[in-house]
Amino acid sequence: MDDELNVTYITLNGYVDVQRFRYLYFLIMFTIYILIISFNVTIMCLIWIHKNLHEPMYIFIAALLLNSVLFSTTMYPKLLTDFLSEKQIISYSACLFQYFLYYTFSVSEFLLLAVMAFDRYVSICKPLQYPTIMKKTRVSSLLVLTWFVSACHVVIPAIVSAKTKLCHFTIKGIYCNNVIYELQCVESRVVTLYGVVALVDIVVLPVLFILFTYTKILLIAYRRGREVRKKTAETCLPHLLVLISFFSLSVYDISIARVESNLSSTARFIMTLQIVLYHPLFNPLIYGLKMKEIYKHLKRLFCPTKII
Repeated sequence: MDDELNVTYITLNGYVDVQRFRYLYFLIMFTIYILIISFNVTIMCLIWIHKNLHEPMYIFIAALLLNSVLFSTTMYPKLLTDFLSEKQIISYSACLFQYFLYYTFSVSEFLLLAVMAFDRYVSICKPLQYPTIMKKTRVSSLLVLTWFVSACHVVIPAIVSAKTKLCHFTIKGIYCNNVIYELQCVESRVVTLYGVVALVDIVVLPVLFILFTYTKILLIAYRRGREVRKKTAETCLPHLLVLISFFSLSVYDISIARVESNLSSTARFIMTLQIVLYHPLFNPLIYGLKMKEIYKHLKRLFCPTKII
């Protein structure tokens, strides 16, 4: 506690051998951050520029990639600063703000994937009604609601945590996620109960909706023949791969991060990095390589001489 400024600082002690490898860590993470920005923004720009990609499916993909950029920008500048700092600390107010942004964009990922599943369901199962159902105004409303609902769900525990007394000032991690609850003298029952309800509301239900929707899509596609099955695989498989990837990482964040485990500090450090390192790179690679129309434009952009 800084008495003069009345600011509470939190120590982040999840780093491993940061004194020895600080410049190596910084170089690797800075390179990855640049790649994340470059890959995601490139595909977003292609979707923005080319009119044949101005369809709801591609607009939702662009929103998902924008969400990855915002999520990474929430995390990487602080990580890069910490790698070069003698002490890895953060003010409690900044920690709560990072917590808020971290979970807002994480929840948005699930909700965006749910909206994309709905879009694919209407496109494949109700093609004649698709233009009527997925109007531009509805697409815009769904996107706004995705981020708005996410922020509303996360802001409540953030506000409650801001008013909770702290007895500990060290986090076993490298950024502020739900491990901030370990800092509190007594964990709030309200926050715990709200967390369970919110988990069901914004994670479990969207995932179940996605699985149900794609099951219906696959059943209908199977009945309609080879061509429909091929189209279904091209458009739905990338979404499912992204869902599986992000859900696996989220399970770690939700369960392990709040429970004492026998993981070594090195293993915890590596697992924690996966959330901010692997997934933001995975999204643009999957959509860039697996979505046929996006892949065509990428080939024209980087290999123009090979396109006739």
